[in-house]
Amino acid sequence: MPRQARGEVLDSSQVQVVHCIQRCVRRAFLCGDDPLTGNSYEHRRAWIRDRLEFLASVFAIDCLTFSVMHNHIHLVLRSRADVVAAWSDEEVARRWLRLFPRRRNEDGSPAVPSKPELDMILNQPEVLAERRRRLSDISWWMRCTAENIARRSNAEDEVRGHFWEGRYHAQVLLDEASLLVCAAYVDLNPIRAALAETPETSDYTGAKDRIDDLSEREDRGRPSTHDWERSRRRRRSGWMSPIEIDEQIDEVGPAVESSGRRASSKGFLSVSMARYLELLDWTGRQLRSDKVGSIPEHLQPILQRIGLDTHGWCDVVRKFGRIFKRAAGTPESLAGEARRRGQGWLCARENPLGFSSV
Repeated sequence: MPRQARGEVLDSSQVQVVHCIQRCVRRAFLCGDDPLTGNSYEHRRAWIRDRLEFLASVFAIDCLTFSVMHNHIHLVLRSRADVVAAWSDEEVARRWLRLFPRRRNEDGSPAVPSKPELDMILNQPEVLAERRRRLSDISWWMRCTAENIARRSNAEDEVRGHFWEGRYHAQVLLDEASLLVCAAYVDLNPIRAALAETPETSDYTGAKDRIDDLSEREDRGRPSTHDWERSRRRRRSGWMSPIEIDEQIDEVGPAVESSGRRASSKGFLSVSMARYLELLDWTGRQLRSDKVGSIPEHLQPILQRIGLDTHGWCDVVRKFGRIFKRAAGTPESLAGEARRRGQGWLCARENPLGFSSV
């Protein structure tokens, strides 16, 4: 059966959370160490991470977490149509010209757009409206990721042709429970693949960047003659969305973001970063040891809120990619999503999370 059209799954005019997966062609090791040839392409993983950080500073899209593997990437993205709607026309034009500059500086960075270049967009209402829509479109984010990395990689290898095996896979996350499980699944990908033993050694993941920031913060508390230098360093995870959200405190609508590194400062889970990382660390140990130990008592309410015991939690994190297909969520959420898409599918089978997979 052919895949659904992207426009029927993703709506750039709505706030949606989507798990995106993009694989290299033939699942080759084009982003890591190729065991057949012995060639190392590890540096391309840094290309991808840096590209994601750049896109986060341009798009009205929050990157919640990510994982760059040797032959594929995982992203959890949240489109922010409410943020792009709050931007002025000139802001939209400037951001678009950062993404697709007419001119570049000597170092290859986008040149500051001139007034005539801005007017080319501002004086055409239909073009301006289309640019505004695209800046909150997850498909355009993925396109700007894939095309850039493919061009650089093909130029390095002196070849032509496909770098990615096809269009990216999109999986809509319908509620906080599915988002928590998916975030853990993405952050623990290197551990499941036996590339790392703990989250703090899982390179090129959102969890690793957050942990590095915590370590840096602890270092700042120690006496040092170089504190002034540390204070100038930018947080590695500062381009991603914060983890914790408090609906009672956080303002409704687009949150103010002054750093210019991300679309907003909205969190996405009702748990603190410390609790999330602790749950991640505990889960990773169970996945590697293939047994479930005792979870700290203060973390149990997190699992209780989504109606899951420790065995079920580890099982669904391990099998998330096989359990969920088009969307992930509770039966109620899935029923609503089926109605939104105008389709008749509902719950195909129950899984350990108490959800149904489709």
